[in-house]
Amino acid sequence: QEQLVESGGGLVQTGGSLRLSCAASARTFSTYAMGWYRQAPGKKREFVAAVTASGDKTAYTEDVKGRFTISRDSAKNTVYLQMNSLKPEDTAVYYCAAENPSGTTWYISRDVRIRFGSWGQGTQVTVSS
Repeated sequence: QEQLVESGGGLVQTGGSLRLSCAASARTFSTYAMGWYRQAPGKKREFVAAVTASGDKTAYTEDVKGRFTISRDSAKNTVYLQMNSLKPEDTAVYYCAAENPSGTTWYISRDVRIRFGSWGQGTQVTVSS
C-alpha cells in the first residue's frame, strides 16, 4: 500500500492562497486516481476534489469550484491542490487520498467513479477572517 505524505498547510487570511502537496511512495502512481478530502471540527470528512489516473478528468465539490484546482505530476509522484480565494469555512484538516481496490470510500459522479482506500496523515489549513 502506498504511503501518502501531505504538506503545504498553514494559516492564511481570507482571500489568500495555499498549495497543498501530496507525495506518494508507490512507483505505480500514474495508475490510480487521487483526491483530497477535508474534515472540519465537529463535522464529517467530506470530498473536495479528485483527478483520474491519467489526469484527463477532474471533479470538485460545489463549494470549491472556481477556487480550487487539483493537478498531478507523475514524474514527481505528487498531487497538488491549489486553493485560491480562501474562506474561513475552508478551515479543516485536508487529507490526501489514493484509489485502492479494497477501499471503502467512494466518490461517484457523472464523469468519474473512484474507490479511495489509502490516506495521508492530514495537513491543517486555517483561514482567518
